[in-house]
Amino acid sequence: MRSDIPVMISAERIQQRVDELGHEIASVYQGRPITIVGVLTGCLVFLADLIRRLDFPLKIALVQASSYRGAATTPGQLHVQDELLPDLNGRHILLLDDILDSGQTLHYMVEHLRKNGAATVRVAVLLRKLGRQKVALEPDFRGFDIPDEFVVGYGLDYNDEYRNLPFIGMLPPDSR
Repeated sequence: MRSDIPVMISAERIQQRVDELGHEIASVYQGRPITIVGVLTGCLVFLADLIRRLDFPLKIALVQASSYRGAATTPGQLHVQDELLPDLNGRHILLLDDILDSGQTLHYMVEHLRKNGAATVRVAVLLRKLGRQKVALEPDFRGFDIPDEFVVGYGLDYNDEYRNLPFIGMLPPDSR
């Protein structure tokens, strides 16, 4: 694997925490059916691992929402494509994303899902980057708090690369 990328969170620790999140989520929903709305593309690895730990009825929906384009390392204008969303009226929604950075994407999506008739909307993130939030949003479930570093792996990318790393690593500035 890429030895030039320092490991922040090991693959083993991620899997342990995803197990714990699965238990936390299951205890909140208590078997009620939910729709997990995953924010593409970074959520895919987290989504795949998490749903295998949930033993109750669920549907999966995906939305494309991003404020990073190409090689950008700072957020720009938010672009949302939600054409793939099913009817969410009356559904309990778990909005799933890889990282809570500025909070603008997740804040927008929570409001958007509520306006589309969701019965409840809860938020789960794998990572919350400390010191970057511009919008007050507290995730209902979070894997890890991390420092303000540019991270890749386990679905997170830089210029659409590194998503396949099994760990969360810090991308050195000279690699950007």
